[in-house]
Amino acid sequence: MQKFDELLRELDLNFFGSGKHKMTIEKAMELKKEDKVFILDVRSKQENDYLKFEFATNIPTSEIPDRVQEIPKDKTVAIFCTGATRATIVYTYLKVAGYEDVKIITNNINDIAGLFKPGYVLKNS
Repeated sequence: MQKFDELLRELDLNFFGSGKHKMTIEKAMELKKEDKVFILDVRSKQENDYLKFEFATNIPTSEIPDRVQEIPKDKTVAIFCTGATRATIVYTYLKVAGYEDVKIITNNINDIAGLFKPGYVLKNS
């Protein structure tokens, strides 16, 4: 609980105003090309079955404690879900677990899916 207390104390106006906890999907995809990011999809298995993103690893929020060893500590971890609620919970969990470079992807699921249009895919393939 002490680590969680310390984390909460850091989450002040300066922290949130800095945006250091955020990343766009476009930036995550740039870093993915350089193998510098682990993109983590924390949506449920059912949501992932319905709409799968091959560039991300799906570990549902409820499975994070049992599968945290699958998340590398030597890369930026960029997390997304359908909005930001579950991503924020997992962000906090990973920070308390000792992960240094964790980001919440700011785009909602519609923005993420909409990004992969032919022009974007062709330009970035």
